[in-house]
Amino acid sequence: MTDAPEFPVRVRPEVAALPPYKQGKQAGAEAFKLSSNENPFDPLPGVLGRVQAATALNRYPDATAARLRERLGERYGVGADGVHIGAGSVSILAQLVQATAGPGDEVMYAWRSFEAYPWLAVVAGATAVQVPLAAGARHDLDAMAAAVTDRTRAIIVCSPNNPTGPIVTQAEFDDFIAKVPSDILVILDEAYAEFVTDPDAVHGEAVLASGAHPNVVVLRTFSKAYGLAGLRVGYAVGHPRILDAARSTAIPLSVTAFGEEAALASLEVEDELLERVGVIAERRDRLAAALRAAGWAVPDAQGNFVWLPAGDETLAIAGAFEEAGLIVRPFAGDGIRISVGEEESVDKVLRIAESVVKDLPEGHAGRGLA
Repeated sequence: MTDAPEFPVRVRPEVAALPPYKQGKQAGAEAFKLSSNENPFDPLPGVLGRVQAATALNRYPDATAARLRERLGERYGVGADGVHIGAGSVSILAQLVQATAGPGDEVMYAWRSFEAYPWLAVVAGATAVQVPLAAGARHDLDAMAAAVTDRTRAIIVCSPNNPTGPIVTQAEFDDFIAKVPSDILVILDEAYAEFVTDPDAVHGEAVLASGAHPNVVVLRTFSKAYGLAGLRVGYAVGHPRILDAARSTAIPLSVTAFGEEAALASLEVEDELLERVGVIAERRDRLAAALRAAGWAVPDAQGNFVWLPAGDETLAIAGAFEEAGLIVRPFAGDGIRISVGEEESVDKVLRIAESVVKDLPEGHAGRGLA
């Protein structure tokens, strides 16, 4: 066996050592893809019709996505300059980190959380500061506040936390943001906000409406609840000057005309879309409860996924799901995230989960009280 060839050009050592982003595994025709937190429902006909009508492929899209920014600005009670559109919320995350942090600076987030966070810091040349989750796979905001230094430039708070599921409460966030210096950017990543049913959860709208914390930027996406993952449209709401900095680092023309049109159309049929979200949330709660009854220690689930803390057995258990035609998302050494998919997948998930939990050793973190 020979070593991999060296790079033919000079590459930053920290980037060379960085593993590429690993997308959720694709599924064959006979399998259920439960690895990428996608909405299992097809796009609504009205949304598809609007996308199909956008035929000017020979023309560049509006680089500012002005119509969508104006529409979202109305929703959040801000001007269009208080909204920024990107090719998925992760692209805006990258822009915000690059705008605020560089060599010698720190970017903080909970861990485990969204797997893109570490490489966002590294690509910016900054130092990633990972604060372990507290009991129940929840953000430890007290520990995060205590970890702030004079080098901290950006803090990411993910609610509900991907991949573990619990929310940050409004009271917890309010207490946390009061402890953070006002010149540090706090990014509230709410990619799964529409699925939240806990009334105590933090709401980006409430944080923005107070006007008390202009250093907070709220991130949302059309990929999850709105089912537009294939078109890549996310947005940020916050202080216009912070968003200007993000816009300055953005790749121009990254949001397509199709994406903007689909997002606008989705907002017009939002009630119908959110009815589907309610179906998914009910299915999630039913799945989580059944997994706990089967013996799994499933944390509070408030996104469109559930978390199995499988630990060292993660890869073996993920293999058992895959053999059964269920493509899940393993995080080696930590656990397995299972997206809430089609109704027909639920019983299959429960059957495999019940068959493997009994083999976990006594005292394993994945074992519940059943």
